Amino acid sequence: MFPAEYDEIRPYSPEELPQIFEELIADPEFKAVMEQAFKDIPFEYIAGQMRASKDNVEFQKALVYPFLQGVIKKLSSGLTVSVENKENMVKSLCISNHRDIIMDSAFLCIVFIETVGNTVEIAIGDNLLIRPWIKKLVRVNRSFIVKRAPGIREMLAASKTLSSYMHYTITERQQPIWLAQREGRAKDSNDRTQEGLIKMLSMYSKEDIIDALKVLNIAPTTISYEFDPCDYLKAKEFQQKRDNPEHKKSPADDLENMKVGMFGYKGGIHYHIADCINDEIDAIDRSLGKNEKTAAVARIIDKHIHSNYKFWPVNYYYYELLTGDTRFADKYTAEDKAKLDGYLQQRISMVELPNRDDDFCRTKILEMYANPVINYLKATK
Repeated sequence: MFPAEYDEIRPYSPEELPQIFEELIADPEFKAVMEQAFKDIPFEYIAGQMRASKDNVEFQKALVYPFLQGVIKKLSSGLTVSVENKENMVKSLCISNHRDIIMDSAFLCIVFIETVGNTVEIAIGDNLLIRPWIKKLVRVNRSFIVKRAPGIREMLAASKTLSSYMHYTITERQQPIWLAQREGRAKDSNDRTQEGLIKMLSMYSKEDIIDALKVLNIAPTTISYEFDPCDYLKAKEFQQKRDNPEHKKSPADDLENMKVGMFGYKGGIHYHIADCINDEIDAIDRSLGKNEKTAAVARIIDKHIHSNYKFWPVNYYYYELLTGDTRFADKYTAEDKAKLDGYLQQRISMVELPNRDDDFCRTKILEMYANPVINYLKATK
């Protein structure tokens, strides 16, 4: 059983699942989504698999795992993985760059199932829980909720509870966790760890922040997609924010990004899980102030993430188009260039705005694919 203080944010326990399964099965929206995701499988079979699942991992292996295998087969050219220390994975905090709302953590669960036979618990912002069935489903799927509290006092309390929950999960329950390095996706792919997130992770303890973070076994994780299905939606949002600094995405926008990210073509997918960075954290000068220590930890995480990207011709060619640097001209062919020129024009044309700025959208899409190369060069020079 979980301590009561975590009841509002934790995943459902196995004892709670039968009731939640029945509520989901009776929900017409959930049924419609499942029928779209599993087009060739009767909903009655899906309901039967849910009812037969005795715990969250059984549910994931029965339904989520085969669904994701289908996504990889139909909508990518394959998922590859490199792991620096398999033994550390079983109780690590995987902090990764963030590209896709749903698929980043979903594919990581595939990685963990096939590597250590377990899945990760997933941090998800409550701003994405825009339907009652979504909130239930993510908690079935081993997610815990990150509250976006409106006030400073409420946010502080929510952050302390979240920090305590992650510490409890890793140290007491011996469960790995996935957490994005920042709130929301880095839509220009310029991946940077938010220092506020590092401070939040240490809130569970009054010890020096270095000692508090070491307990969490942070493993920087790099996610690389050859193609981002949401690249044109991100370009659209960039222009909307340029033209109106007060622009904010609607729940409908979030749903569209989730759907496109899930069912769009991704090309190659690669995950790199670095070893635990405790030795590097321990080497930070303890005489520094808390802010300086926090910044140092963020830099360590960023360097690992940036050093372990996987690149494809699209990254190298768009880097050249953006910067004029031709050092990677041997990484793509004339045929690659022709296809990627066509891809770029197609994605720009998909930006649905009455005043679409083609040059601006072109630059933003180029940045999405070139920024990882730029950061890699800085991290490894």
